[in-house]
Amino acid sequence: MRLKGGDSFVFGRGGEELIACADAGVPVTIVPGVTSAISVPAMAGIPVTHRGVAHDFTVLTGHLAPSNPGSLIDWPSLGGSRGTIVVLMGLRHLAEIAQTLITHGRDPGTPAAVVQEGTTSTQRQVRAPLAGIAEAAEAAGLRTPVITVIGDVVGALPQA
Repeated sequence: MRLKGGDSFVFGRGGEELIACADAGVPVTIVPGVTSAISVPAMAGIPVTHRGVAHDFTVLTGHLAPSNPGSLIDWPSLGGSRGTIVVLMGLRHLAEIAQTLITHGRDPGTPAAVVQEGTTSTQRQVRAPLAGIAEAAEAAGLRTPVITVIGDVVGALPQA
């Protein structure tokens, strides 16, 4: 048995493990989890979509900087989008991610939040405009694991 938090098919190597098991003749039963890309923002009071605010959301990994030639993300399209952007594993590159989105059209004043250790008793979050979210996260001393949410949904609901 392999038990993993979240959904192993969302940046969790579940597909690679399934292939390895199939190649080895090991039978597999998949039990999907709830991805942290949705559950962590929800626990922080942030819906990833909200009527009249955001009709779509994109989940991406930030483990590679936008300037990295190995990045497969279409940054110009994301910068020009109006939907919510959820970044997993992106704290180290958050300043470059924010600047790249702004360069490609996202308003620097777009609300953003970084949630550390989401869904745990030690969950913390900071909120700031996109142009200052990396500095706010650093000033707060946030460390991995974090989920970053970018979009008007961050301010859609009153904070509890």
